[in-house]
Amino acid sequence: MSRIGKKPIKIESAATVTAEGGTVTVSGPKGKLNCVLPQGVSLQQDKGQLLLSADTTSAKGRMFLGLARSLIQGMMTGVATGYRKELTIEGVGFRGQVVGQKLTLSLGFSHPVVYQAPAGLKITMPEQTRIVIEGSDKHLVGEAAAQIRRFRPPDAYKGKGVRHAGEKVTLKEGKTVG
Repeated sequence: MSRIGKKPIKIESAATVTAEGGTVTVSGPKGKLNCVLPQGVSLQQDKGQLLLSADTTSAKGRMFLGLARSLIQGMMTGVATGYRKELTIEGVGFRGQVVGQKLTLSLGFSHPVVYQAPAGLKITMPEQTRIVIEGSDKHLVGEAAAQIRRFRPPDAYKGKGVRHAGEKVTLKEGKTVG
């Protein structure tokens, strides 16, 4: 049995939770998220907290208990405070700009790279070399950051490219003539 799945989930003061059938809906100031509970997992609401339990006869219920709890906890945090990822652009002449929901990056290619932000995400650029992605869905924020990083991952020799804020890139030594 999962130790994580047994822990109660505290309902944030800004969030409201509704459970109908096997679907859990969490709404708050940052948005509204839905999750379908795995088969064999049930949810009870009690005194400002949520308790998950697994069907003891079902192996799948016991297997997915911790996953279900983590997903609901992530939804609770997302609608109450939100998630944020920061990316930095390194390289001479590498920069970007945001117009509406489109992020346009100049990454050393012969053409600009355009990324259309999915619904539910807010992309801003406080500087030309810093990208901030914010949203209530943890998976969506992380996937958007990964897609933008994939346009030009950091180079192993010069370190140019898009990287997560605070990411350290170990540079390789170049060829020596001799």
